[in-house]
Amino acid sequence: MDKVMVVTTNDIAGYEVKEVYGEVFGLIVRSRNVFSNIGAGLRTIIGGEVGGYTKLLSGSREKALDRMRESAASKGANAVLAMRYDSGDIGNAMNEVAAYGTAVKVVPKK
Repeated sequence: MDKVMVVTTNDIAGYEVKEVYGEVFGLIVRSRNVFSNIGAGLRTIIGGEVGGYTKLLSGSREKALDRMRESAASKGANAVLAMRYDSGDIGNAMNEVAAYGTAVKVVPKK
């Protein structure tokens, strides 16, 4: 899995695409506990960063990226091109994060 390169561009400098395996996803849905939600609600009144949510989203992005890499590797890919994130709320209680891109096999250019 660690050998799967991930880029947001459509190509990788110095490499050429030999095979395209198609779209791959990594998805995670998480919720905060009730105490964090209360703290976040108070933070909206006072202002400032909501550290618990920042940590939650950062961790969610990393986990989604790991899952996308696993999906790509399971198809035989060694890279993911045009990687993007998408996120949204579910019922004002949960957050979903998706990492997605195109799984490919790349080789160094000669």
